[in-house]
Amino acid sequence: MSRRVAIAADHGGFSLKADLSAWIASLGHEVVDLGAYDLDPDDDFPDFADAAAQAIVSGDAERAVILCGSGVGASVAANKVPGVRAAVCHAT
Repeated sequence: MSRRVAIAADHGGFSLKADLSAWIASLGHEVVDLGAYDLDPDDDFPDFADAAAQAIVSGDAERAVILCGSGVGASVAANKVPGVRAAVCHAT
C-alpha cells in the first residue's frame, strides 16, 4: 500500500534526509519534502517538526519522518500539535 510520507530535517538531520527520502520512495511511497532545502546551521528543529505535524493533521501526508540531532526535541515539538503522536526511533 503506497502512502504519502512527509519528511523534514533541520541541520542535524539534513545529510540523512536525501538518502532516507530515496529509500522511502524506493518502497513505492510518495515523499513530500518539507525542508530544510539548504544546510543552515542556524535553523531550528521546531519549525520542521511543526511542518511535518501539520502535514499529518491536514491530511497532506499519512506519515511523517522528522530528522534532527537527537530526535527528542523534534518529537516533543510534534507532539504539541493536537492529533499527532511522535516518538523517537533509532536504528543501528
